Amino acid sequence: IDVFRDIFLHREYNVKLDFEPKTIIDAGANIGLAAVFFNNEHPKVTIVSIEPEQSNFKLLSENTENYTNVFPLQRALSCKKESLNVLDRGYGDWGFMTSQVEDGENNESNIIESITIPEIMKQHGFKTIDIVKIDIEGYEKELFESNYAEWLPNTKCLIIELHDRMKKGCSKSVFKAISEYNFSLTLKGENLF
Repeated sequence: IDVFRDIFLHREYNVKLDFEPKTIIDAGANIGLAAVFFNNEHPKVTIVSIEPEQSNFKLLSENTENYTNVFPLQRALSCKKESLNVLDRGYGDWGFMTSQVEDGENNESNIIESITIPEIMKQHGFKTIDIVKIDIEGYEKELFESNYAEWLPNTKCLIIELHDRMKKGCSKSVFKAISEYNFSLTLKGENLF
């Protein structure tokens, strides 16, 4: 209900653009409400929705099954190919975190393979990404530490929620990466645009 309120009533992802988006990557898609919102606002867009946690992914798939241009993907977003743990640190169903698998860890039920933004671009034939929405509960720190030069210069609009309260260094990592490019910044709700 809180996610619904934020997306549809407070319209936290409503952004005025000077172009009609055709490509969106929705990382940390949760149960798919952002994808539904983006699709309703921009019916001709292609949306790749990434969610690592199994129960959320199931609802994401159900909530978007009637949207033929939404492609749910049960993976974790990262800057490289790796196996990640899906962790419940008590933040509720909208706060599952991912972390790197340590040597010797063998809890297969919580391990998910990652995917990178360049891989998604290649798989879906994206030359540019009109909107990248990132709400990945702290793993944005790692995402923006390396390999961002492969996709960030080809991104028109970045929407990101930073999670320094969950993992120190998130803001520093993101701001360092985006400072290399000609982005302007706006704050709306919990998100930076």
